[in-house]
Amino acid sequence: GRFPRSVEGLKELPGIGDYSAAAIASIAYNVDAAVVDGNVIRVLSRLQAWDVDSQTAHSKRQFAIWSDALLCRGRAGEFNEAMMELGATVCSPKSPSCGSCPVRKFCQGKKDPSLYPVKKKKKPIPLVMVGAAAVRNKRGEYLIAQRKSSGMLGGLWEFPGGKIERGESFEACAVRELKEELNIHIAVGEKLLVVHHAYSHFKLEMHVYDASVVRGRVRCLDCADFRWVRKNEFTDYAFSRADLHVIDHILKR
Repeated sequence: GRFPRSVEGLKELPGIGDYSAAAIASIAYNVDAAVVDGNVIRVLSRLQAWDVDSQTAHSKRQFAIWSDALLCRGRAGEFNEAMMELGATVCSPKSPSCGSCPVRKFCQGKKDPSLYPVKKKKKPIPLVMVGAAAVRNKRGEYLIAQRKSSGMLGGLWEFPGGKIERGESFEACAVRELKEELNIHIAVGEKLLVVHHAYSHFKLEMHVYDASVVRGRVRCLDCADFRWVRKNEFTDYAFSRADLHVIDHILKR
């Protein structure tokens, strides 16, 4: 029942990765943990004139090493906020203020900061089309499912659904996914909303429908867990940003 205070403990919570764990641990608890976000990467790339693609695993490991080496022990929270602020206000992506930069004399990339960080041209971001269902029972409870820990957004809860298959409608997709994931046949009602959300490597278009169980008993076939919850219990569970849009719509109805 206690919120974790270590980086390792924080990373065990659903939805918290390296950056969030280091930021929380250092700023809230002054743990000696260095954050590496986009601003910090830009500062370090220019400081070291790092001419390798900044998005590779090798580069990310190197940025973590540099950031940790520069960290002011015992003042990690202040250091992390200073690094992020330096990147946001001085070492900006375009037209950086090199003349007023406090680390100018150490910067190896100051002659042409526009060269750093090195980024390969991104491929077009694919659009993922999803059909999902907000299944409600006679008691007014909603069915939510927990994602498997091994997959994307592992451990988070969701309104069950999945990607549409070729030639499939969104309604048919929701029916099929609920059968495959939770062993139930559903009747699809009105469309509640369409959620548009962008992740780092794809865009999501999720069509969410009101639904009810026609037959079958809920069992986890392709998910980690499930719950029937009332609207005032949504806040007891960790959801992805896309599913929070669904919750917001449900609460406003």
